[in-house]
Amino acid sequence: MALDQRFFDTWNPRALGALRVVGAFLYLQHGTAKLLHVPHVAEFDSLNAPSLVGFAGMLEILGSLLLLLGLFTRPVAFILSGEMAVAYFIAHATQGHFFSPALNRGEEAVL
Repeated sequence: MALDQRFFDTWNPRALGALRVVGAFLYLQHGTAKLLHVPHVAEFDSLNAPSLVGFAGMLEILGSLLLLLGLFTRPVAFILSGEMAVAYFIAHATQGHFFSPALNRGEEAVL
């Protein structure tokens, strides 16, 4: 059974929408863990809101809400991808294994 173009035309927008919603939910969860401690992540217990990581949490919460609502998705995705690039180069690449995110715990930032 060969797949024709109609199949892809039908399912492509649905798959992209599902990816947008799931990605936004993950961003929201990470941002709320940083700033609101929900879900609780021990690493963020001593986080100061007016810090670089606190600013990242604010970007993640605001950006994820905009993505969930489908507002300004392209500029928001561009800004959040830049945030993740900065996170990788500041927090993960400095731990060594620059080209191997699996070894410096930077897989999520790269994704």
